[in-house]
Amino acid sequence: MENMTKQDYLNLYEKPLDELIEISSQITKDNFDNTVEACSIISAKTGECGENCKYCAQSKHNHAEIECHPLLDVETVKKAALSAKENGATRFCIVTSGRVPSDKDFEKILEMIKEVASIDGIHCCASLGLLSEEQIKKIKEAGVERYNHNINTSENYHTNICTTHKFQDRVNTVKTIQKYGMEACCGVIIGMGESREDRVDMALSLKELNPKTVPINFLNPIKGTPLENYESKIDEEEILKTICIFRIILPKAMLRYAGGRTSRLSKYNQALGIKAGINSLLVGNYLTTLGSDAKEDKKMLKDMDLVMG
Repeated sequence: MENMTKQDYLNLYEKPLDELIEISSQITKDNFDNTVEACSIISAKTGECGENCKYCAQSKHNHAEIECHPLLDVETVKKAALSAKENGATRFCIVTSGRVPSDKDFEKILEMIKEVASIDGIHCCASLGLLSEEQIKKIKEAGVERYNHNINTSENYHTNICTTHKFQDRVNTVKTIQKYGMEACCGVIIGMGESREDRVDMALSLKELNPKTVPINFLNPIKGTPLENYESKIDEEEILKTICIFRIILPKAMLRYAGGRTSRLSKYNQALGIKAGINSLLVGNYLTTLGSDAKEDKKMLKDMDLVMG
């Protein structure tokens, strides 16, 4: 399906869901085994972010009621990583709010990275904002194997979601990550009022960036944010069709269920999404909202003859 045009991808949305899933499922089987990667995250610093992303509870521009906290201590983060390992995660991501950490926080984050990276069986990941080239080199040296920095939406729709940084800022960060030998984890948020064309554009932008992992978030409208009333902007069938199309455009990328899947998809449709092409899970809680139960995820995968690893 390499020679398909943007219009061809848009036309896929008109196909019946079961037909689309059959296509994308086969692509997944052709490129991956039956292992589903499990990743867990910790919000090492929460809230007080100066960026104005409309979906985000942590932005100072919004009015969501969340519990903010400064950077956690190193031992707390290491304990969380060990707990994640016990729950089946093989990756642990240190996440901080804000455009970029302060110099003082950054030095402490480097300590966290070294501690997490030293845990046998855990791969250390990080999501720390728009880091400089020098900072990116340092986190690589400290032990970060994969760095998360999402494009969030399409280039065309970006200014509808955020105006304090540009779409290209995000793209440049991902390219610098890859320049220094780290794997890129770069994904999107679906259901923020974007069009089908925007969703196809997201996937095509990701195809150019060629990330190892693509987290697919589904907007979980949070009270106090400008998108708090977007509950009905996308239904479950549209979500599943989008997963299929992402798999078709990105045949070799790991597609990860990230934020919003437990609130926006029924258990039955979560399983359908995995059949369609999801082969990585964010397990446990998210940044400011509750997530999945690791035991339930393991059971769902076992029922599908898949294994968490």
